[in-house]
Order: sequence, then C-alpha cells, then structure tokens
Amino acid sequence: MRTEVEEVVLNCTVLDGNRMVPDLKKDSFQVFEDGVKQKLIGFQHTDLPVSIALVVDNSGSMGRKRPSVNKSALDLIEASNPQDEAFVVNFSDEAVIDQDFTSDVNKLREGLGYMEARGGTALFDAVAASADKLAADAKHPKQVLILITDGWDNASTLNLEQTILRVQQLSGPVIYSIGLLFGDEDMSRDDIKHARRALELLSSETGGMAFFPKSIEQIDQIAAEVARDIRNQYTLGYHSSKPSTVPGFRRVEVTAEGKGMGKLIVRTRTGYYPGTHVVKQAAAEKK
Repeated sequence: MRTEVEEVVLNCTVLDGNRMVPDLKKDSFQVFEDGVKQKLIGFQHTDLPVSIALVVDNSGSMGRKRPSVNKSALDLIEASNPQDEAFVVNFSDEAVIDQDFTSDVNKLREGLGYMEARGGTALFDAVAASADKLAADAKHPKQVLILITDGWDNASTLNLEQTILRVQQLSGPVIYSIGLLFGDEDMSRDDIKHARRALELLSSETGGMAFFPKSIEQIDQIAAEVARDIRNQYTLGYHSSKPSTVPGFRRVEVTAEGKGMGKLIVRTRTGYYPGTHVVKQAAAEKK
C-alpha cells in the first residue's frame, strides 16, 4: 500500500547572540508541533537555490529613495546563489509585476527601474499577491519575499491579520522587511508605530526579520545581511505526528543546542496549516 504523507519543511536561522551558528548537526535540533516533539526525517545545511519576490513601494514618498533601494536589491541578488530566480513587484495603490521570474540581473534592473511614484500604499495586498505568485509559479520550494517600504498601509483591501493568515495558509515565503521610516514629516508617531508593528509581525510570523535603517546609506549593509541569512539557513523536515485531516493552525517551535555555546536562538516560521502547499512524499506502509 502507498499513502501520501505530508513533510513539513522549515527553514531555520540559528543565532548565538548576533552571530550565525554555521556548524550544527541534525541531532542538535528539536522540533515541537503544538508542544509535541517531532521526529526529524530531513536535514540540510547547504546554500539551496531560492525563489525571491522583490516587493518594492512605489508610492510618491519613495521617489528620492528608489535609486539607492534598487541598487541594494540588485546587490542582494548578485550576492545570492546563481541558481536563484526572482520577480519584481512595484506597488502603490495597486501591485504590478514589472518583471516576471528570471535569473537575469539586467532584466531585474529594468523591472526595478519602472518607477512611477504615485498614489497610496497597498502594502498588504502586494504581499498577499506576491505570496500567491510564489505558490503558483516558483521553481524552488525555498521561497523568500523581500519587502521594502517607507510607509504604512493606507490602500489595501486586506488587513494585517488577513495577510499573515494568507501567507500561512500557503505555507508561504519567509518575509524580510526593510522599513525606511526615517525623515518623513508627513507620518505621525502613531503612523510610524503602526508601520513598524506591521513589518515586524509579517517578518516574525514567517521566520524572517524586519530592519529599520536610520538612513538610506544603511540599506546596502542590510541587503548584505539578508543575503547572508538566506544562504546560511538550516532546512529541517518532519512528518507531523498529528493526522493531516485534523484542521487548524499547527504552532511550531524549534530549539537547538551547540557544544560550548549558550542559549541559541532559532528563527523560523511560527506554524502552518495542514494540506496547504506542504511538500508531499509517497511513503510505503507495511501491512
């Protein structure tokens, strides 16, 4: 007999303080789903190729920032695995794919160059649409969404919670957010607070990070850090001990220990919904 068994795949970054930990083994990790320890069946620590969504704010306030943003985004791609693919979404009050999936840096440069700074900021709709695009068309199972914005959402049909839910239902991409929340006199303190919270939650719930540079000059350094993070992740796989027919969100926690190290921080997505774009493998059952 053969049956379909879902393999849950987690991309994990491990930190000792602010330093990445590059040399852990499979038995260094423990995975818990809804508090129950799971048996690891898959382990990789290699520079896997990635499908990337570059999702960049094109609203009016971004006009002066875009040349630096575009350069940093391209530097990030060039610092990544040569087999990576990426597409470009420019968004204001609507999201537009200005370059479909490609590994050609020149085509990505052209896509980022379509600047028409105008309108509002439909950030949540752009993230959800880009996650849908990754789920439907990405060549690689490892997926990343890089979101760059200088404002807060004021034009989406979705709210923050609905956007996070959509990404989780897709078992979607790790989101890295770069919030350029400096030097904008039009944003109140509350606006900045809401924008920061939204970017932090989008990133933390999916296993990524949110960055808030204090100046445009810091974006290059952040882009390099994101590229490093993507290329140095551990990929863990397990078959859930809970039947896939049981509905609802499964909360996931990963811990790691290293010889001679203090308490390690493991960053990964907070959970998943069963049966939604989880890797499926055929498994033999013995009668």
